[in-house]
Amino acid sequence: MQLDGNLVLYPLESEDSPITAYWSTKTFGMNLSLCLFLSATGLLELINNNDSSIYDTINRSFFPEPTYNDYNESSINNNNSTIFSASLDVDGNFRLYAYLFERNGGFQTYPLLSALLNSCKVKGFCGFNSYCTFNDNQPYCACLPGTDFFDPLQNNLGCKRNYSEAHCKGGKANIPFYNITSMQGIVWTTGRFYSKELLSKDACSRTCLEDCNCEAAQFENGICRKQKLPLRYLLRETDAQVNSTVLLKVRIISLEADNGTVPSELKSPKVLIKRKNTTVLILLLTFSLVACSYALLTISGVYIYKFRVLRYKRLLELGNLGLTEELTLTLFSYKELKRATNGFKEELGKGSFGAVYKGSLDRGRQLIAVKRLKKLVEEGEKEFQAEMRAIGRAHHKNLVRLLGYCLEDSKRLLVYEYMGNGSLADLLFKSTKPPDWDERTRIALDVARGILYLHGECETPIIHCDIKPQNILMDDLWRAKISDFGLAKLLMGDQTRTFTGVRGTRGYMAPEWQKNTPISVKADIYSYGIVLLETVFCRRNLDTNVSKPEEVILSSMVYRCLVEKELDKLMLGEEMDKRSLERMVTVALWCIQDEPALRPSIKTVVMILEGITDICISPCPTASFI
Repeated sequence: MQLDGNLVLYPLESEDSPITAYWSTKTFGMNLSLCLFLSATGLLELINNNDSSIYDTINRSFFPEPTYNDYNESSINNNNSTIFSASLDVDGNFRLYAYLFERNGGFQTYPLLSALLNSCKVKGFCGFNSYCTFNDNQPYCACLPGTDFFDPLQNNLGCKRNYSEAHCKGGKANIPFYNITSMQGIVWTTGRFYSKELLSKDACSRTCLEDCNCEAAQFENGICRKQKLPLRYLLRETDAQVNSTVLLKVRIISLEADNGTVPSELKSPKVLIKRKNTTVLILLLTFSLVACSYALLTISGVYIYKFRVLRYKRLLELGNLGLTEELTLTLFSYKELKRATNGFKEELGKGSFGAVYKGSLDRGRQLIAVKRLKKLVEEGEKEFQAEMRAIGRAHHKNLVRLLGYCLEDSKRLLVYEYMGNGSLADLLFKSTKPPDWDERTRIALDVARGILYLHGECETPIIHCDIKPQNILMDDLWRAKISDFGLAKLLMGDQTRTFTGVRGTRGYMAPEWQKNTPISVKADIYSYGIVLLETVFCRRNLDTNVSKPEEVILSSMVYRCLVEKELDKLMLGEEMDKRSLERMVTVALWCIQDEPALRPSIKTVVMILEGITDICISPCPTASFI
């Protein structure tokens, strides 16, 4: 459906222009925003999006071809058990169907209308250098002379030239090498012609035969149009009124056997050996060939051996430090990842530690996200290696999985599984239809379980340091997974707290980051509390676009409503379990307390969210945004 209100069919991988279109409703020029609608009575209607009025009804007048079935239209339309569907079928034709349900539980399908009765008129039905025709009323694709199918089992994929071009001199082709084959009744309307002249048919054939650039020509009504291969959108018509002729230049050797019809200058000269020592000459040639073969094999073996030795030495110089033995990760080369991401072309996001790019492995069957880091070398190679070991061993359904990495010179790249449904921030703050209550409670529990794994179930506890909706990604099953461990901090040995520089994102950072005090896992609890509030109410904790000043800070407003038993007023009529709502809000308010000791552990949070443990009302949190 185009912006001008015209419903048009175009072939795949072609420009949207009138010359490539093969069917349309011709409802353009009204400057209306239209959409296509199928009514319950089987009428295809064009609806004006501005006022929902019916602009036009697509009836038989839009389908120039007659219907191709014999059905009782009145009985279908008067039957309440009839449903309709309109679809763009795999052959490129747009059709309307009726499904009439029977008493025995089955149904019959009636094709009502078809945009094109002649399937060959669907541009793109056949591939390059092939034309569409019919055999027993069935459309099929045939190759032009001088070409063969790319795949004999899939004739619609097109054809390729079955000969090599002969050398040209001074812009003139070697005429004895070529011949002109003509085909009548070929409809060819979308060629990109480089030459157009008024010539006779014989003159058109002769000029194409002599022109190096001409591989095909169309002769119609005294006009000769020349073009190079490939040809596209060809259709063979049996209509006598079609007077178009296609002239194809093909190489003679590829078309004719050497039965005397091939010109003598094309035949290979016969070599006659008249000397008496023919046997000696043959032995010398054989020995020379064998010696050259042995020499080539020896050189190849030495080259392969040196290549593998150099590659092994290079791996040792990269400083892998045994990561591949400790981790179930793949070590990629920088060249592999550059090729997988098409030269780091499609950027998914960017942060303080680098950018993330979309890529694919295994010939496009596995999508990946490649994070190219830019500061890890400056902050310490040993710390990067330690974090790699910890994250590489971390496997949980609510953590984005690390698949591999690249350590090559100063280049540091991480390869993660691709998350196709965006981030939680997009889902909560940008989506036209936010997730319902059940989905939000499930997402909140998914994130809590992921943090629980990092804090208590890993061999080495990990403080993520940057829990926020932008770092919570949704997989294809809409399961929440924590990502971006670029700022994560490990707790070594028996550590429960550690000193480190300020890390995280403003608005989600715990107050202790600014107090120069040791950081513990409770910093992640504070960030999770903010994320939990935003997930429950589908708005940011700090929103300056609200109408009332007391609504700017979400946590303060929520606490007042919790004390006054008016939380349901913030849900704008959404249906939910009030006990579950109070439980989630209370947990969030405990998580964002200023004192880390007052915040619950993530294990307690999970048990409360699952309804296993009760919780009392929290003190009023201090509204601080770092």
